[in-house]
Amino acid sequence: MNEILLSLTRCVERGKVNIKSPYPPDMKGQEGADELARKALDAGIAPQDVLSEALIVGMQRVGVRFRNKEIFVPDVLMAAKAMAAAMVHLKPFFKSDALKHKGTIVVGTVLGDLHDIGKKLVAMVIEGAGWEVVDLGTDVSPEKFLKAVDEHPGCVVGLSALLTTTMVNMEATVKHVKAKHPNVKVIIGGAPVTAEFAAKIGADGYSADPQGAVEFLNSRCTSN
Repeated sequence: MNEILLSLTRCVERGKVNIKSPYPPDMKGQEGADELARKALDAGIAPQDVLSEALIVGMQRVGVRFRNKEIFVPDVLMAAKAMAAAMVHLKPFFKSDALKHKGTIVVGTVLGDLHDIGKKLVAMVIEGAGWEVVDLGTDVSPEKFLKAVDEHPGCVVGLSALLTTTMVNMEATVKHVKAKHPNVKVIIGGAPVTAEFAAKIGADGYSADPQGAVEFLNSRCTSN
């Protein structure tokens, strides 16, 4: 693989944002994801290759390492920050149709639940895998999810809950969405959620971690 892409992958995996970033300490003073993404494009590397061969690979490694408890929440946040710095250079190519997202996922924490960190981590890793993420935030009503599905035809829906008391609202949201859009895929997750519960309420998938959500999307929901 091109040396620039290898270095860019490493920057995303380690959370090295730019040359000024002091983190991680062993990469202090080195170019980060910001500079290397720009350098890759200037060198004539196709935007799609920058995305698929460097950024997505880096975030995939982050997702696997987080699942294996080799890294923790702050590490994922720094990796997402590095990914975002590189994506600034790629966004114009999405607008020009030179780059395509794999698909769109609408995510949110269900009605009555204000917990945000787990959902944000999942959203970051999914975005890093090449998906467009529409984040509705927390305390999201079934009606708001349905409105977002209407606005993003062909999307996937991701529901999060941290409280056992709000899991009932997951069921209500799934029923609400499926009643109007039976073919829309719904994946759920959160600390109290299980695969058995997902099957019981009619969700299409369940994941205990961000990488599992990516694997579900890539295997069952890609639009290209």
